[in-house]
Amino acid sequence: MNLKIKSRRLETATGVVELIGEVDVYSAAQAKQKIHELLDGGVKHLLIDLSDTEYLDSTAMGVLVGVLKRVGESGGWVRLVGMKPRIRRLFEITRLDEILPIFETEKEALSDIGEKEGSA
Repeated sequence: MNLKIKSRRLETATGVVELIGEVDVYSAAQAKQKIHELLDGGVKHLLIDLSDTEYLDSTAMGVLVGVLKRVGESGGWVRLVGMKPRIRRLFEITRLDEILPIFETEKEALSDIGEKEGSA
C-alpha cells in the first residue's frame, strides 16, 4: 500500500494533514515535504491525523519529531489524532507519546488547545 496525503486548513494558522496508508522509509520524505509546504505557507499549528495510517516506521517517527521541533521553534503546536492501537503502542514504547500529544478525535485535540490557551 502506498501513502496518500490529504491536507486542509481549519483556520488561518492551523493545518490538518491526513496520512493514509503506509509511512515508511520510502514515503516519509513525501509526508515531510507536504507538511513543510503547509508550514512554509503560513500554518503555525498542526493536527496530524493517523486514523487511516496502516504502518509507521522509525523513519516516519523521525519526520514527526523533526516537524515537532520546527513547529515548536515558531511557537506552534503539533497534535496527533486517531491512531490505531498498534501504532499508538509504538509511540508508547518509544515514549514519543510524552512529547507528541495524542487524541482520539480532531475535536478533542482542538478542545484541549482552547482550554490550555484560556488558562494561560
